[in-house]
Amino acid sequence: MSDTPSGILILDIGIDAVLAGKVRPFGPKGVPSGIDKTLQDGAMRVTATGFAGDEQGDPRHHGGPEKALHHYPRDHYAAWAAELAAHGGNAGILSRPGAFGENLSTWGLTEADVCIGDRFRLGTALVEVSQARQPCWKLNHRFGYAGMSRAVQQSQRTGWYYRVIEAGEVRAGDRLVLHARPYPQWTLQRLLHVLYVDRLNHEALAEMAELAPLAESWKKLARERVARREVEDMERRLTGVSPA
Repeated sequence: MSDTPSGILILDIGIDAVLAGKVRPFGPKGVPSGIDKTLQDGAMRVTATGFAGDEQGDPRHHGGPEKALHHYPRDHYAAWAAELAAHGGNAGILSRPGAFGENLSTWGLTEADVCIGDRFRLGTALVEVSQARQPCWKLNHRFGYAGMSRAVQQSQRTGWYYRVIEAGEVRAGDRLVLHARPYPQWTLQRLLHVLYVDRLNHEALAEMAELAPLAESWKKLARERVARREVEDMERRLTGVSPA
């Protein structure tokens, strides 16, 4: 990642792995989930709803055009391995890409480097950053650590989602190349800071609600915080249990 003499950002990252999965029973209650992704060797067709053949068990909260592809940086794995070891979690699941149910794995690109609305050429497809990930309780079971979803949220190492602008194909070893950056002031790191740290910054929330490429559910969340002057409850998402 560098700047040219004219000041144009050059961002060209190799795709470490592409992953997809089928829906299977997950967790103690056997809920349907496609979080267990496996490495794919050949070319994967990128459609408006993600990789052809990839499945989601809960289409209300996962998948769809605004969450077509999930990208998670492998850069974060070492920190998670240390944290899981300290809490008796399953660090072994981090031995290969896919621990977070991601479709795309890379090195050298994190939430500090990516902005809302960034358009990337992904293999022959064109994708756009639509939102960061809001971690849910499934990560607690996935990693054998009851505090994992909360730790992901607090660390702001969440990964992010793409919508698909142009269908195409991608395979491991292809490039992820920045094509356009309309909102350089809105890195995912900043977005997550507003969402989880500076949570009632009305000026930032109002600006966030006007970001055209941001997923509508996130814009709605920002508008509701401003209108209600309070932060929405997150416990059910983080723990799977509604507060008493």
